[in-house]
Amino acid sequence: MAATSTAPTQTMTPTVSLSQIGQISIIVKDVARATAFYRDVLGMRFLFEYPGLAFFDCSGVRIMLSKAEKPEFDHPSSILYFRVPDIQAAYKGFRARDVRFEDEPHIIARMPDHDLWMCFFRDQEDNILGLMAEVGKA
Repeated sequence: MAATSTAPTQTMTPTVSLSQIGQISIIVKDVARATAFYRDVLGMRFLFEYPGLAFFDCSGVRIMLSKAEKPEFDHPSSILYFRVPDIQAAYKGFRARDVRFEDEPHIIARMPDHDLWMCFFRDQEDNILGLMAEVGKA
């Protein structure tokens, strides 16, 4: 028969905690091509480049484009969801710039005070990215 513990469970308050994202890395195959896409097509604010790296500002969060440093890092990025005020206008504007969308804007969830809309597209490096909008109910 297995022994069970009767010791009380304590919740420890960490002395160090994480609360803000400072930078997100997106792995790309061609930094120059990806830089042109993020700067010229998506309209993100270009900050600076360093050999093999390019940096953008996304409302205080830095986006870094780079090649994979090691084979274990060579995989598609996490999905980044970009908040837009008008998802239909963003969708139409990016389609006019030949952005490859996976779908059209659609409702993901109906909340009491808003509907959550999303759609997904690919960058020039084949990473999936998302647009999201919280549309208030009248």
